[in-house]
Amino acid sequence: MSISAFRPTFDYSLLAEHLPSGAMEAFEPLTRDAFFETMNHGDLPRWKTMIEALPALDAAHFRPGDRIEIGRAEELDTMQRQQIELALHAFIPWRKGPWSLFGIDLDTEWRSDLKWHRLLPHIEPLEGRRVMDVGCGNGYHCYRMLEEGTRLVIGMEPHMLYFMQFWLLRRFTSQLPLFLMRGKLEQLKLPVPVFDTVFSMGVLYHCRSPFDHLLELKDCLRSGGELVLETLVVDGPEGYTMTPQGRYGRMGNVWFIPSAATTESWLQRCGFRNVRTVDINVTLPAEQRRSRWMPYQSLVDGLDPADHGRTIEGLPAPKRAIVLAEKP
Repeated sequence: MSISAFRPTFDYSLLAEHLPSGAMEAFEPLTRDAFFETMNHGDLPRWKTMIEALPALDAAHFRPGDRIEIGRAEELDTMQRQQIELALHAFIPWRKGPWSLFGIDLDTEWRSDLKWHRLLPHIEPLEGRRVMDVGCGNGYHCYRMLEEGTRLVIGMEPHMLYFMQFWLLRRFTSQLPLFLMRGKLEQLKLPVPVFDTVFSMGVLYHCRSPFDHLLELKDCLRSGGELVLETLVVDGPEGYTMTPQGRYGRMGNVWFIPSAATTESWLQRCGFRNVRTVDINVTLPAEQRRSRWMPYQSLVDGLDPADHGRTIEGLPAPKRAIVLAEKP
């Protein structure tokens, strides 16, 4: 597939305007033409054709609240609305949200606003800060960060479907200081210590080397910058870590689930200071569930039907912690 057949419509050259001199070089591996030529996915031609057929317009209405509103229904004619609905259905499952796109409500699998409200009172104010969101999915929390007055938000997401969902939504909000990199943190030219706040939410337990992930996050922070780490945890003392032997709640690629105390000790071992757990929350079906826009298995399908305190594999049910830390 040629580069002209794929390259996203947002212009990465604009990113350099929001970064300190020389910092753009760190992102060059994920923005150069040759990188886009390597994006191979069976659905990519169909997805790309659908997005390019969408109306080329910036939404007149934008409100990044709990349900992020991009455009109003009256901004579209009947044909434009049909095009957008068709595209949205092509990108099911929608996991992070909720969204309203030109009056079309996307009731996503996750009520991501609930997580946002749990962490926002505890973190450093985001106004005027450069922020990175690692493993950002379709960008829901990136838009919430913009709501707080950030000067720049960069999301990183390796999963092609979520990258394309972001691309679809970004098509109608092209003027925002918001960029998405398709790839993993280790693909950057690290260190790039230019961010005031770095978020890693729902990523650590998917890493075969959690220490490498924590050190890479640290490499993106300026001195005094804040890490916001949200991850699965289990009950237990410092030093205790659960290593699922197969799936966890029907979820694959889960390597380590530490206790909250162990998570704090890992961060301290990586050189972070002022490490503290500010929230521990049991994930409930009210927050993660099936919906019209995510009709497949969800949280309840991964729990023991007779005991929702255990997963279907007999392990402790999902519990999530928010841990904050500072780079010296």
